[in-house]
Amino acid sequence: MGAASWLDDTRTSYDTVATSYADLLRDALAGEPFQRGILGLFAELVRAQGSGPVADMGCGPGRITAHLHGLGLDAFGVDLSPAMIEVARRDHPNLRFEVGSMTRLDLADASLTGLLAWFSLIHVPDEDVPGVLAGFHRALRPGGVVLLGFFAGEGSRLKTQGYGGHPMRVHVHRRPPQRVAGWLDAAGFTVDAEMTHRPAPDVEGGFVFAHR
Repeated sequence: MGAASWLDDTRTSYDTVATSYADLLRDALAGEPFQRGILGLFAELVRAQGSGPVADMGCGPGRITAHLHGLGLDAFGVDLSPAMIEVARRDHPNLRFEVGSMTRLDLADASLTGLLAWFSLIHVPDEDVPGVLAGFHRALRPGGVVLLGFFAGEGSRLKTQGYGGHPMRVHVHRRPPQRVAGWLDAAGFTVDAEMTHRPAPDVEGGFVFAHR
């Protein structure tokens, strides 16, 4: 699958489900103490590096961006889906949101203190991940912190129906934390921690912290 194809499919899919996605997940973080703890640790690590912008890449409707802002970070969101950005701006009018792709990161070199990709790399094919992480590395200043959240495990599946029963066409990729950590190493990051979380018997989340 070419880059244009999966990017177009992802954009169209999330444009289609944007409103339903926002409605279904708006308050989900309130019931996720482990996720809140992981995001709190990220915020603490970023604050230790001083003030500066924090990018939430693949921000969707902005719920995690807003949470980071509530933790004292100068957070802004970027998403491939214009409809998601429209919802994010509606729901969080005091925050900054932009349409953009992590495959062609439109951010200045060394302009970020922190970068979060919260279950947004899950649609990026393996062969395109190194280029994405190279862009993350370029955009972070020395000492800047990155946190990647993703579905842990092996294999991929084609998701054809999503939030609210709307049609989608996105591949969902699962990766072991060790593989993601290896990609970060190869991109020039120093990996600080690898974590897994099992919120349900058949669901496993992976989290990797690193810094430039």
